[in-house]
Amino acid sequence: MEYTHLGRTGLTVSRLCLGTMNFGSLTPPAESHVIMDRAHELGINFFDTANTYGRRQSPPGQVAGNDQAHAGWTEEIIGDWFALGGGRREKTVLATKLYGDMGTWPNEDRLSALNIRRACDASLRRLRTDYIDLYQMHHVDRNTPWDEIWQAMEVLTAQGKILYTGSSNFAGWHIAQACETARARGLIGLVSEQSLYNLAVRAVELEVLPAARAYGVGVIPWSPLNGGLLGGVLAADREGRRRLAGRAREAVEARRPAIEAYEELCVKLGEEPADVALGWLLHQDGVTAPIIGPRTLAQLDQAQRALDVTLDGEALARLDEIFPGHKTAPEDYAW
Repeated sequence: MEYTHLGRTGLTVSRLCLGTMNFGSLTPPAESHVIMDRAHELGINFFDTANTYGRRQSPPGQVAGNDQAHAGWTEEIIGDWFALGGGRREKTVLATKLYGDMGTWPNEDRLSALNIRRACDASLRRLRTDYIDLYQMHHVDRNTPWDEIWQAMEVLTAQGKILYTGSSNFAGWHIAQACETARARGLIGLVSEQSLYNLAVRAVELEVLPAARAYGVGVIPWSPLNGGLLGGVLAADREGRRRLAGRAREAVEARRPAIEAYEELCVKLGEEPADVALGWLLHQDGVTAPIIGPRTLAQLDQAQRALDVTLDGEALARLDEIFPGHKTAPEDYAW
């Protein structure tokens, strides 16, 4: 495993981040525990979750125990795994998120000081730990002042409940607002940003990536395979390993020429498409660790291969031809 610092901090994290969104809703708890144990065996120390994870993602009965699905279940599964001991908690850089709706009563979502306090305490109970390494805002809250948000985060830090604060799905100017307000209060501010970023979806290159690099905010890409479209979907369909239907087929057909060219390039490179997609992200300046969200142990084992993928200048240029990116704003849309 390779390691790096999270943004400008001294915190060391693995170059792959284990995403746990599927735990519970798609992957049974026992199998989720096996996946987390295997992640540690592979040297992955960076785990990401959220307080809303655990809700049903599939038809009833598809996954054993899926009738237990509820917001917070994923954190509970991780907490049960920590409780097994063996240094599991101590070896893990734990990241979770708040913002989403956790109930029907007022102040059970978003980023008011009240919800930040309550959501953090609830996550700590579910995770069965006394601190969160990286506490992330899952979305910007346009109705809560930054001074209120940072005051709440400052209290949690002083109480020892969180160590670092991150964001997710922020625009570049949100990152700037957050960091400048924190600086005025004498705080370290944001240290990470989770963004939708992959070869096929590169809008963050306009302003989010430049802002993150300027403020020393580590970027943690989510959906690195673009919902599976960059994982060899056409080859899997031809070989009968995956049947394309409904919205999945529509998504493929909308970009079929690019996906075909991409899979042909991967064949020439002698690499699996999923490994190239992850490897490409690892080559991007400012990216700390793509989030991998395995449903199975086999998917986790396959993902680590991306660390060995080396893309030379010619390969990177060809990937840019297939999936054009963006120049830094404003050059992308001005001079």
